[in-house]
Amino acid sequence: MDLDAQAIVSMAGRPAGALTRRDVARALLAVPAADALAALPGLRRQFLAAGNPLSAAFWDSAAAVLQKIADGSATVGDVERWLEATGTEPAGIIGLHVWDDEDERSPLQAEMHGQLVAHLEQLLATGVTDPDRLVAADPEALAEHRRLQEEWMMSPLPDGRIPMWTVTDEADDEFLAEWDAAEAEARAELRTVLDELPGRDLPEADLSAACDVLRSTMNRPGWPRELLAACAGLEPGSLPGDDAELWLTFAAGIVTPQEELQDDDETRDDPDGIGELTDDEQAMVSLCALNHGDWLAAMSTLARGGPGTPAAADDLARYVSDYDPDDEYDPDEDYDPDDIDDEADAVAGMFLPAVGLWRVLGAVDDTGRLTRLGWWGLPEALLRAWTPRP
Repeated sequence: MDLDAQAIVSMAGRPAGALTRRDVARALLAVPAADALAALPGLRRQFLAAGNPLSAAFWDSAAAVLQKIADGSATVGDVERWLEATGTEPAGIIGLHVWDDEDERSPLQAEMHGQLVAHLEQLLATGVTDPDRLVAADPEALAEHRRLQEEWMMSPLPDGRIPMWTVTDEADDEFLAEWDAAEAEARAELRTVLDELPGRDLPEADLSAACDVLRSTMNRPGWPRELLAACAGLEPGSLPGDDAELWLTFAAGIVTPQEELQDDDETRDDPDGIGELTDDEQAMVSLCALNHGDWLAAMSTLARGGPGTPAAADDLARYVSDYDPDDEYDPDEDYDPDDIDDEADAVAGMFLPAVGLWRVLGAVDDTGRLTRLGWWGLPEALLRAWTPRP
């Protein structure tokens, strides 16, 4: 289309005299950069004639960013910063919230975004915001502009809603719904795998011995008591009396930790209690970084392989990398550890704490192989961890 003032009026839905820099910038970005550059001189004359000249700084910045787009040197950040410097385009990230792309916003997020745009237009109209200082990247102006946006996001609207919590609560709900759906899908797939495997009986003697170790571990200081307690959400005085319940609670907690670690500044490397993470904190971060696909791939392969299947962290990473739900596990298949790529190496690092805790539970032996107890219990623990919340 031919880009002129009337076209921008139609796009923005307001007369030429009321068009903002944001209106013009969005229109310029909606057409090929070469066409927008060619239209700039005419647009500038038309806006001057309409009594809305904007400013030389704006038109110069438009020419500069469009030229960078045209020659392929512009980054996404360049374009976003220029658009935000119009004074009425909200920052892409405000506090805890990241705005979705315009075509992906929910009706609620679109409403909050639109209200913020209206608020910024009011600040512009009353002279609170100076867009020429923004486009010049004045540090004080940019910081104040961001502060004003954060202030609005945390202030109640006339209906009592606080924009920040309104949009983040919606995002949390969407995330939980997606998480539950992924969990249900993974649980069904693992159940399908287990239904194909006969003979996964509970080894009573192994379970009893493992639970004796667990109870002893939970009643003495030192690793891994605090980490296990946080994973299972249990304290030494509240351990289940039933062995199967005790074991599965701890094993399921390794997949979905139930509580945060107790803050213990004395265990940190620095005297102020800040800086480097403790070993337990690093382990918790790693466990929480594993997703449904990682657990499903590793557990499906272990279950199909049975007792004696290699279960070290590198092995689990390889299972994740090679996972195909239709493949059969081949214990004789050779592999070269050097073939593990950087991504697999990162996954191995995330599984490392799990393997260490599995050894405490007796699910993996000292040679890094799956035990009879692990063959029975780890898949059951995963199914428990993925059971829908009440």
